[in-house]
Amino acid sequence: MPTQTTQTAASGRLEFRVASFADLPARTLHDLLRLRVDVFVVEQECAYPEIDGRDVEPGTRHLWFARDGRPVAYLRLLAEPGGAGEPGGVARIGRVVVARDARGQGLAARLMTEALTVVGSRPCVLAAQSHLVGFYARFGFTPSGPEYVEDGIPHVPMRRDPVVGSADRSGA
Repeated sequence: MPTQTTQTAASGRLEFRVASFADLPARTLHDLLRLRVDVFVVEQECAYPEIDGRDVEPGTRHLWFARDGRPVAYLRLLAEPGGAGEPGGVARIGRVVVARDARGQGLAARLMTEALTVVGSRPCVLAAQSHLVGFYARFGFTPSGPEYVEDGIPHVPMRRDPVVGSADRSGA
C-alpha cells in the first residue's frame, strides 16, 4: 500500500494512502466504512445503503488521509462499468468525506488533487451535493445536468474533461 507521509506539529503525523479493496487490511476497511457511515448516514441523517458493492470492484481505488493511524478524510475512485483502465474510460469520484474533527484543514482539496493525479487523462464525473458545486468547480468540474434529489439531499451531476496538452491535472 503506497504511503506518503507529512508532518504536522500540533496534530500528529498525517499519511496519505491509496489501495484497492484487496489491499485493504480488515481494520482499515472497518475504519474507512465507519467514517463514511458516521458522516453520510448518522451526521447527515440519511438512511441509505452505504455498502453498495462498488468498493470491491477491481477498478476501485480507496484514497484517504490517516492521522496517527485513524482515517480522517476519504474518497472512493471508481472505474465506470466497461471503463476500468480502458482508453476512453470514465472515472467517478464519490464518497468524499472528512471527519468532523478534521474539517477546515484542506484535506478534501488535497484528496481531490491526489485523486485527479490517479485519474490522469481520463474524463471524470461526480455527483456533488449542491452546496459543494463551487468546491468541485475549483478542480475543473462543471455541471453536466440538472439538480436532482438523492436520498433527500440535492445533488448536481458534474464532469471534468481532461485539458489537452496540460501537464497540471490538479485543476487547482
